[in-house]
Amino acid sequence: MLNIDSIVNGIVIDHIKVGYGFKIFNYLGLNNADCRVALIMNSPSKKHGKKDMIKIENVMDLDLTMLGFIDPNITVNIIENEKIKEKISLSLPEKIEGVIKCKNPRCVTSTERNIKHIFVLTDEEKGIYRCQYCDHIYDTWEE
Repeated sequence: MLNIDSIVNGIVIDHIKVGYGFKIFNYLGLNNADCRVALIMNSPSKKHGKKDMIKIENVMDLDLTMLGFIDPNITVNIIENEKIKEKISLSLPEKIEGVIKCKNPRCVTSTERNIKHIFVLTDEEKGIYRCQYCDHIYDTWEE
């Protein structure tokens, strides 16, 4: 049986869609963290059957906007003295800046340098974003 200890102080990123844990681990640069980090994949979940989870034994600044974009069902738990101090539920952000890139070759962001890629949420139910400059649709986290 695999046993991952509880953490005294830190962050638990929970309810990650199966297979997305590794992407989030890499996006957050947790391979360079100077504290203990556990990436748990395919863990049993009462709600979803299976889930991924990340435990970080340190409190750090996380880009919650990006986590909400990757998977709005993620829950971020701030742990203090082995108890949940704060539980943060995420949602899709209204605007995403500089995270994903427009794939339209005619978009101004493809031809001009130093223009920040900006996407605006247009359909929250389907998770559809549109490029602010050319209206190109982006509906999944592919990068």
